Amino acid sequence: MSDREFWVTNSVRLQNRIVRWLDIRFPEYLSVFKDWGCKRSLSTLKTFPCPQDLETYTVPDIIDAWRVHMQRAGGSTGIEKAAQLIAHARRSVGDRTAVEEAKADLKRLIEEYERVTAMLKQMEKDVETLLSEIPMAQQLRTIKGLGKIFTAAILAGTGDLRQYAHGRQVLRKAGLNLAESMSGKRKGRIVLSKRGDSALRKYLYLATVQLVWNNPVFRHLHEHNVQKKKMKKQQSIFKLIGKLARILVGIVQRGETFTPQKTVLSWTEAA
Repeated sequence: MSDREFWVTNSVRLQNRIVRWLDIRFPEYLSVFKDWGCKRSLSTLKTFPCPQDLETYTVPDIIDAWRVHMQRAGGSTGIEKAAQLIAHARRSVGDRTAVEEAKADLKRLIEEYERVTAMLKQMEKDVETLLSEIPMAQQLRTIKGLGKIFTAAILAGTGDLRQYAHGRQVLRKAGLNLAESMSGKRKGRIVLSKRGDSALRKYLYLATVQLVWNNPVFRHLHEHNVQKKKMKKQQSIFKLIGKLARILVGIVQRGETFTPQKTVLSWTEAA
């Protein structure tokens, strides 16, 4: 997971560089392809990176060029995208200086981006294989919405969850426990300590947000916090991080799978 985090950071940097290149050379491009990383868009950037490369081509020419890189290049979507590209290219305000150097730069960026993307896909397969060898990982994945990457990141940060007596210890390890601020204008205020594993803190937060979106139990608890208890949404998320930590430790300690009914019942009783 540490290696994956490094390459994810590199991937984000490459994506930012490519978007910057487009902003300078073909600023209208992202109005045609909102997701510049899709197959059709990457095919375009490899073949017609600059607006002047598109000006003299027809719609069928562009679709034929896409077929070199993808199978389903035509259809109504392909025709529409090709027509939009030509129209935008002819009135583009992008920079047209040092064109060959710019194309070479984009080519290098895309090649590196695709290499890193392939590497990350392989890492995810390796993570899946490793998780299959860890019994407690199978217990954690019974929580709907807690995918393999979140499960792996949490286990990478916490280690053996059987060693924990309570979810509070997980929060402390992640720096999500409360502490008194001792500096500046915040002196004397109670804040998150953030004295812990920053990667674990990040993935516990992201996992909880994902669960609020995809897990009916966490969605219900979040709505209860916001509507009944009048909490701010962010307050509710941090409260649910504590709930998630207790669930993780609890199901591993008891050798159980996630039981939605028990979670809602225990929450109601605590409330």
